[in-house]
Amino acid sequence: MTVSIALTSGKGGVGKSNCAVNLALSLSSQGHKTVLFDTDFGMANAHILIGANPKHTAAEFLRGDVPLSDIMVEGPLGLRFIAGGTGLLELMNLDNQTRYKMLQSLSQLEDEIDYLIVDTPAGASDSTLFFASATDVPVIVLVAEPTSFLDAYALIKAAHIEKNINQFSVLLNMAENGPSARQNFDKFFQICTRFLDINLHYAGMIPHSNAIRKSVVKRSPIMVSQPSSLEANAFRALTRELIQAPRNMQDGIRFFSQDMMAPK
Repeated sequence: MTVSIALTSGKGGVGKSNCAVNLALSLSSQGHKTVLFDTDFGMANAHILIGANPKHTAAEFLRGDVPLSDIMVEGPLGLRFIAGGTGLLELMNLDNQTRYKMLQSLSQLEDEIDYLIVDTPAGASDSTLFFASATDVPVIVLVAEPTSFLDAYALIKAAHIEKNINQFSVLLNMAENGPSARQNFDKFFQICTRFLDINLHYAGMIPHSNAIRKSVVKRSPIMVSQPSSLEANAFRALTRELIQAPRNMQDGIRFFSQDMMAPK
């Protein structure tokens, strides 16, 4: 059974897309058939972080210009990915019917995918809530800043109230160290659970790192450029946590549900 994982964040600039890329590469390097799907249509950047220049994007598929097979690109370590497209303003506010088309098309490939990693836009936009609620494991990427806490809380509240999501995993990115990351998670946990009837699972931390910053500039993910590094090991630990993370079972439109895979 395919497991779908969405990486989300309340605000931009917290390293969400880089985490999504390296998580997907970690899974793929372990032999899992993994697809990375960048759903930030119009402002996608996962392909830049991977260092690829895809000929076609999800934007073209959604317009009906190319088939799904043409937008599935081979990346490093056996990873396959779908680029969202950039500079296309008309794709930044898609309706749910158009998003549904992508869900249904990917759901037809269940036998070919072990893990689907979905990189959503930052914030609590309709697109973010739609794709996050369609996955098994929504992951909130957080940094130890008040604005990150505030915006992440707003995202979780919207996802809980509007989409009935009760299970969230939380990743502390750019953390000083393990103890401080756990302390910040505990603070965030107290804030959220004081007002919302939800469960937050601590997925771990990725350290604040010059090596990761340089890997972004060089367009060579840390899982590829330095697979034996402490940072790469942090992504492997994240992978182990998310494989066993609590999953959402709410009703509604979901990746790889039987309703999605049924011919229309």
